[in-house]
Amino acid sequence: MNWGQIEGKWKRLTGAAREHWAELTDEDWQKIMGKKERLVAVIQERYGIAKAEAERQADDWSRALKHSGHDTHPASRL
Repeated sequence: MNWGQIEGKWKRLTGAAREHWAELTDEDWQKIMGKKERLVAVIQERYGIAKAEAERQADDWSRALKHSGHDTHPASRL
């Protein structure tokens, strides 16, 4: 799933993202609002990892959404 789609479906996808990155706070999720750059920055900060690793995690998560069918079933919830 591309980041434009993720941003548009952010409220629905936040549950899956919360499961993936459990250390992020409610405030973090509100700040991210589906924006990849914001997600990467917060992952970097909370987990103390390099930007490249945070980007890899975000990209892997977005690809997993596509393979799970969440981009083709708009009524499905995570």
